Amino acid sequence: MSQDSTQHELTEEELRELIPQLQQLTDKYKRAERVQKALFDISELASSVSHLNRLYSAIHEIIADFMNADNFFVAFYEPENHVVDFAYFVDEFDEQTVHQLPAESLMDGMTGFILRTGNHLFYKRAEEEIFASEHDIKLVGSQPYELLGVPLKRGSQVIGAMVVQTYDEGVHYTQEDLEVLLFVSQHIVTTVDRVKNRELTESTIRERTRQLRKINDDLQEEILERQKVESLQQALFEISELAANLEGDMNAFYSSLHEILARLISAPNCYIAIHNKEKDLLEFPYFSDAKQDQINARPLGLGLTEFVLRTGQAELINPPKVLELAESGDLDVSVAQNMLNSANSWLGSPLVVDGEIAGVIAVQTYGKHAKYNARDQELLRFVSHHIAVAIERKRNTESMQRYNVELEERVKERTAELNRTNKFLKQQIEERKEIELKLIHDAHHDSLTDLPNRAMFTSRLELAIASKQRYSENMFAVLFIDLDRFKVINDTLGHHAGDEFLIEVARRIALCIRGHDLLARLGGDEFVVLLDNFEDEDDVEEVASRIISSISEPFLLDGREMYSGASVGIAHIETYYRSADEVLRDADAAMYQAKTLGRGRFVMFDKSMRDRLIEELELENEFRRALREEEFDYFLQPVIKLDDKSTLYKEMYVRWSHPAYGKIAREQFRQVAEHSGLTLDLDLFQLTKACELINYYQGTDDPINKIAVNVSINHLLQASMVNQMIDVIESADITPSQLVFEFDENDLNRRSQFILPAIKKLKRAGVTLVLDNFGSGLASLSYLFAYPFDFIKIDHRFVKSIPRSQRNLKLIQSVMLISEHLKFQVIAEGVDSQAQLDALNEIECIYGQGKILKHAKVLDMTSLAS
Repeated sequence: MSQDSTQHELTEEELRELIPQLQQLTDKYKRAERVQKALFDISELASSVSHLNRLYSAIHEIIADFMNADNFFVAFYEPENHVVDFAYFVDEFDEQTVHQLPAESLMDGMTGFILRTGNHLFYKRAEEEIFASEHDIKLVGSQPYELLGVPLKRGSQVIGAMVVQTYDEGVHYTQEDLEVLLFVSQHIVTTVDRVKNRELTESTIRERTRQLRKINDDLQEEILERQKVESLQQALFEISELAANLEGDMNAFYSSLHEILARLISAPNCYIAIHNKEKDLLEFPYFSDAKQDQINARPLGLGLTEFVLRTGQAELINPPKVLELAESGDLDVSVAQNMLNSANSWLGSPLVVDGEIAGVIAVQTYGKHAKYNARDQELLRFVSHHIAVAIERKRNTESMQRYNVELEERVKERTAELNRTNKFLKQQIEERKEIELKLIHDAHHDSLTDLPNRAMFTSRLELAIASKQRYSENMFAVLFIDLDRFKVINDTLGHHAGDEFLIEVARRIALCIRGHDLLARLGGDEFVVLLDNFEDEDDVEEVASRIISSISEPFLLDGREMYSGASVGIAHIETYYRSADEVLRDADAAMYQAKTLGRGRFVMFDKSMRDRLIEELELENEFRRALREEEFDYFLQPVIKLDDKSTLYKEMYVRWSHPAYGKIAREQFRQVAEHSGLTLDLDLFQLTKACELINYYQGTDDPINKIAVNVSINHLLQASMVNQMIDVIESADITPSQLVFEFDENDLNRRSQFILPAIKKLKRAGVTLVLDNFGSGLASLSYLFAYPFDFIKIDHRFVKSIPRSQRNLKLIQSVMLISEHLKFQVIAEGVDSQAQLDALNEIECIYGQGKILKHAKVLDMTSLAS
């Protein structure tokens, strides 16, 4: 044996001796570090949390980082009401529904002792009788195994209590835990007071904002009504003028009347029909329609015009009315079918001359979104009266002239009356003009930077799109700007510094664009620029580069130098755009592409980005359907004991073969589930299938005793999720020991501080726990000490490189040595060759998983479903 091998054996022996000491030292420094972090987190809560519910849960999380706090509550004593208010209550055996209890019912107990005396409590069931006599406390009913309680004080006044307790005989509190709880309690009251004040302030602001919005809406409605009155007055005057001037061409009269009518109601299509009684025909002296150039005279039939002639009334015909007329025989079926296909809305009113119906005036629209109403019907009835008068005057000039004189007098009287009304209305409007202008400005500008807001920017962008469609040579572009580190600045220096930062960013961007370009703030740290009529595409890139360079310069905030950056997405306005939202969507997509490529750069949008987004959306929709209809392939791959080839358990996983995209890779499969918000549903689906498999094979020749499923840590972030998984297992009538939950190390890296209580609960329930892909992330060694995993599965990339990589082989050996002290076992994942298997046997690795051992078995789930 070489000298290096001898030296390595000595190192391993020393490692076995040093591990307990290293673990104690690690625990000491980790606890000191968490105490410092708790102090910072409590200070941060006072400025960042705006609601008490979030504050108490955050405090619960801080305390749970130091000790077992599965059962925790905060109570406040209200002496004026003689009640104790349980502001926050979490207990694994007691679902608290009553938030307030009479004080006298609690004062003899442990909570009452803290509130009465202002002293802390350290209760142990083993010392229950001595404890009750020493503290003058009545212990009634089932008590926890251990309890820590500390007072909450405002100055010297006791205002409440904070308590942690455990029902688990294996959990014990220490004097060090009590000191941590006392330390936390000194800072909580101040934090609660500050959050309460913030809640009150925000509530007041919201109410005032609601009142101002209501005032603004009322004012806008009043302005609209007055504008309608003025429009109607002007239309009445113009119609009167047309009716009085009969010397001109009748076609010009009809066309002018159509224009006036179109200002009052939607009248893109209009015609006038006259009934020629001698020939029994319908003639059309005026016809204007988007779908038909002209119409010829025709015999009377079962059309809409004839229906008005028969009823003698103005008629409003929408699709439901069409069906009713067709069923009653008042309308030809082919006419009804054409109207339904075009989604027509039709208005017609009779033209009455000398007491007889001479014809019909009608307007119509095409499409589902333009429908007439009763007000339009009344307006057309009024207009039809004036047209009939005009026709009558044409037949009898003298009588028409006399009628014109009378009509002019009536119009003058009405005009004078309306002028008086207008004068009064204008006087009122002037009095509110300043308020109105202020409201209009606020409705279209950002309150912090005074830049245009989303509403104003969208309006200007719609105009630019319309201009591009009409004049394709005009060039416009939208720059979507997202800032880096804004949240860090806000969280570190406070919201005041964050506001100063946004104001300075707005100033810098404004210096990078031309005077007629439009800069707006959409909200948060998102800014947009509309470049108006530039000459060359290089100009857009130059502006984007200037903005990125300007934002990268240092910012002086509260006397500190801070740095930020910008990612810019660019979308050129093309003729195929139909709305502002489409342009912003594409510019936003380009911005995210810039951030993905490394920030501090700009990216031009192209159609391939939209195609990728559409493809991802389609894939998510297909995934939802596949999960609902269970269109997956199912596999079982065993974990094998290497010496006798017996099966430890079988890992179940599902794969998806899309009809268009083929087999979806494992990483993309999980990513699609996460983006669709269906990660939890997928996990519960796999868990249910695993339970069904165990039951299905229970009485066969090849029973499956244990199945493993991969579980997302999202299931561990809430106690209700853990309970739901346990309920699924119990309802399937199998024992938790028949299931193995595998958790990915990379997921634990992101949220590890929140999931320890849930993992312990699964462990107590009897579920076997596996840390999957060990070594692929960071801080892996800490998991081995902190979490009660039964097995550690070495990441396949380490196994793949052996025996070629002796370094990775030694790493696996080191983990095996640690496993002897920490009571877990090691599984080598991805054993695909005989050389890898020989190397693992040489270092006496007990368990393995891979192709060389046993291939994954493909399951036919149709037989299981039947």
